[in-house]
Amino acid sequence: MRTPILAANWKMHKTVGEAVAFAEDFLPRVADVEGVDVVLAPPAQSLDRLSRALAGSQVKLAAQNVHPEEKGAFTGEIAPGMLADLGCAYTIVGHSERRHIFGEDDAFVARKAAALLAHEIRPIVCVGEQLEEREADRTFEVVESQLRGSLAEIPAGRAAEVVVAYEPVWAIGTGKTATPEIAQEVHGFIREQLGKQFGDAASGMRIQYGGSVKPDNVYDLMAQPDVDGALVGGASLEPESFEQIIRFDRGNAE
Repeated sequence: MRTPILAANWKMHKTVGEAVAFAEDFLPRVADVEGVDVVLAPPAQSLDRLSRALAGSQVKLAAQNVHPEEKGAFTGEIAPGMLADLGCAYTIVGHSERRHIFGEDDAFVARKAAALLAHEIRPIVCVGEQLEEREADRTFEVVESQLRGSLAEIPAGRAAEVVVAYEPVWAIGTGKTATPEIAQEVHGFIREQLGKQFGDAASGMRIQYGGSVKPDNVYDLMAQPDVDGALVGGASLEPESFEQIIRFDRGNAE
């Protein structure tokens, strides 16, 4: 049984004070939630303070990026050991914005994922196609290539620690969302490809959907057999909205 994972990716939003204020509002709201892994990924400058604010709660801390090297002359970067020191349980790598704006390729993402595991931090590895690739009927080709390259340095014995996030780039911040059927089709394909890479371990790997997830569509997305969670952007910036997403089970929400 795979535990659902709902992760908030705040991107370049919230000051340190705003991040702490969010936690103070959000934590009491979700104190009774069970059976779900809840993750907050703030900008890097908030990691220390938010780590302290989350201490003792069931909500986990994540970073939005990492450099694969342990130390060195990499101005502006942050090493995996630094994230471990801050209490990060997860880190997002390979997000479409890192790939398409900052030019990060699969091999670099793979190095990041392996470096995180070496520090007992679970990678959230993002894959997904752009609009022109979907329109050219290349979704499966693109996703397969990204999976193979981005997970190339993950040993099968640790594959279950990795979270894969499928984020159709055409649905990020656009208000467009893949239908639950489209999401399941790609998630099922991802599970099949993970099986080819990691064997039986693939059945325990969690696959998130990321792409304009909101309180009004998360239930139908999470009802799909291979959708194990969500990587949430804009709808995670307000405590009430993210709480509603966390309570994706309508019965629990009522």
